[in-house]
Amino acid sequence: MKKLLFWWSKLKSTFWFVPVLIIALGIALPFWLVYLDSTNAFEPKGGWKYLFPSSPNAAKDILSTIAGAMIGVAGTVFSITLVALTLASSQFGPRLIKNFMYDRINQTVLGTYVSLYIYCLIVLNTVKDTDQLEFVPIISVFFALVMTIGNILLLIIFIHHVANSIQADNIIGKISKNLSTNLKVLFPEQIGKAASSTFELEEVRSKFSYTTALKSNKEGYLQYIDAETLMEEVSDKDLFLELYFRPGDYLFLGREMGKIYSHKNLSDEELETLKDNFLTGRTRTSQQDAEHAIHQMVEIAARALSPGVNDPYTAIACIDNLSNTMAYLTTVKFPSSYRIGAHDRLRIYANALTFEGMMDAAFNAIRQYSKGNPPVIIHLMAAMAILWDFAEEQHHKEVIKKHAKMILNLAEISIDEKNDLEDLQERFDAIKD
Repeated sequence: MKKLLFWWSKLKSTFWFVPVLIIALGIALPFWLVYLDSTNAFEPKGGWKYLFPSSPNAAKDILSTIAGAMIGVAGTVFSITLVALTLASSQFGPRLIKNFMYDRINQTVLGTYVSLYIYCLIVLNTVKDTDQLEFVPIISVFFALVMTIGNILLLIIFIHHVANSIQADNIIGKISKNLSTNLKVLFPEQIGKAASSTFELEEVRSKFSYTTALKSNKEGYLQYIDAETLMEEVSDKDLFLELYFRPGDYLFLGREMGKIYSHKNLSDEELETLKDNFLTGRTRTSQQDAEHAIHQMVEIAARALSPGVNDPYTAIACIDNLSNTMAYLTTVKFPSSYRIGAHDRLRIYANALTFEGMMDAAFNAIRQYSKGNPPVIIHLMAAMAILWDFAEEQHHKEVIKKHAKMILNLAEISIDEKNDLEDLQERFDAIKD
């Protein structure tokens, strides 16, 4: 079931899914409205009669004008979207293109304009003006007018939205929001129950007679693990599974993903059944990959610090948002690598996320790219000082201190101003204490 939900989530995130649904509605709706026109003799009275077509020629003119305008604006909308994608790719990195492609407003606007164009063509074909029959679908034409006014307002909203969506602060804020959401589904917390204590792995392995390598049958990024089904299969077959990778890691064809410990030799069919719980793809996804959004934000900061862009304030905005995320992570319990299945037995030892790993993903690359950029280096040290105040566990403090020391080492070889170095040293001394 969860695997189906994963595929449903991927389907919804495609650029074409929402427009196709809207276009399908645009094809179905005119049949119902034209049927309503044919079964109800509606006679507009008073001022309303000026809003409805009075003759077949008037209806044809209105529908033809709307159809031509809608397909023209649809082309404009598509062009604006492509310009936004080009700007996003060049300034923020090609991996952020899908954030714009999956934007619901962009999809809705494109689908609505194409849908109204098709709607007008279908209704236009029902207008009859012959000696035998005269039919004017006045309700259908009136609906086209109403939708045209709505689409004009939607175009204004779309232009405003695109102008906002390519601003660095808004992009960073959106990624940060996605990151906060993703942290609620940290892998491997979903697999079984967390163990209350650690286990001696050698002792656990020694209880099984056979060891089988679990090798990847596909290449690509590990996107999803069907945790519930995997735990059920491991428990039913009385296995112990060690996993070396987690969602977001790249798997090579034939590479060992882990080891399976069993009481008997496993058949090829049983191995394939276990492998079916691991889904791979060409790109990383955010559904189970908690570091995906971090790497997106780091990419923005790295490009901002490149000599061709030289935008330290965008990098500082990334540091602020990443620091906020790391401050939250100092207050949460990271998932255990030991996962308990049926009968309270250890079934899976997983490659769990750690605070140190998340800190490395967030700040290592930014520190490396900030060489020779004093404002960013100083802001990195300020971020470490803030995180030091949030941290309560000694392990977290040690990780923060390690990053602060690396930042200070970088400053000593890349900052010439004595006062800046003294300021950084004071911040670092506060962290040490």
